[in-house]
Amino acid sequence: MEIQDAGRRIAHYVRRTPNVALEEGAFGIDARLFLKLEGLQHTGSFKPRGAFNFILNSTIPEAGVIAASGGNHGAAVAYASQQLGHRAEIFVPTISPRNKVERLRHYGAIVNVTGRDYAEALVSSKERAAQTGALSIHAYDDPHVLAGQGTLAMEWEEQVRGLESVLIAVGGGGLIGGAASWYQDRIRVIGVEPERAPTLHSAITAGAPVDVEVSGVAADSLGARRAGQLMFPIAQKFVHRVVLVSDDQIVAAQKLLWQKLRVVAEPGGATALAALLSGSYKPRAGERVGVVICGANADLPSFPV
Repeated sequence: MEIQDAGRRIAHYVRRTPNVALEEGAFGIDARLFLKLEGLQHTGSFKPRGAFNFILNSTIPEAGVIAASGGNHGAAVAYASQQLGHRAEIFVPTISPRNKVERLRHYGAIVNVTGRDYAEALVSSKERAAQTGALSIHAYDDPHVLAGQGTLAMEWEEQVRGLESVLIAVGGGGLIGGAASWYQDRIRVIGVEPERAPTLHSAITAGAPVDVEVSGVAADSLGARRAGQLMFPIAQKFVHRVVLVSDDQIVAAQKLLWQKLRVVAEPGGATALAALLSGSYKPRAGERVGVVICGANADLPSFPV
């Protein structure tokens, strides 16, 4: 119900992104592949779904909103705030690519670059919110954000009938938590994480969210140190399993998306596909597999072509 309500609430503000059905045997994989091109969403990732749902569900103070982000959540909050007429202040870590930082300023946000990673930027953003009275929007550990992200799965199910499994890249878990809440037991939900940022994989192994060290090519978008408390029980119940991929495999997926489909994806956006290409996830013959290409904010000067 929350996801359906979110879908109605944000419909005027977000794009219905396309699904691409690939030819049989695409990429040498004996399965039917369906790609959800969420990189064509406003700001280049799925994040506006959660940002708009949060803001439209909230009373926003004069001080506006504040968020910490590796870049994509911040861009979504800045964009949604600009569209809805609110002030936004965003904290990003020093690992955030310059193109993502500039995008925040383009959307009119006040930008603070501080901390080694998302977790340190989050601490700074909370301190600032306490000083200013701005409303904090967490990147993934919030019910309105989770419901907003879940609209991707609801929309996708309307576009493609009969998916048997979906592969979703995981950072803090907002997207996979929302999607798993929608699909529940009807479709196998597979989480995909970089080997150097195994947040949900470590949490499931430990039986609870735990801190992990994060690094690697996708750390700016998938580099949450700890899985979200709200999504973790959802993952325990409805995420079929979590697989890991290497940085080299992520970069190979980026290259293939560009060379074969002319789709630009940032490392985090290509991570789910890397699981298929590397064999970390092996579908059954003829399996109908959905893959979320979740972000397109690549640093073009260093893009692997």
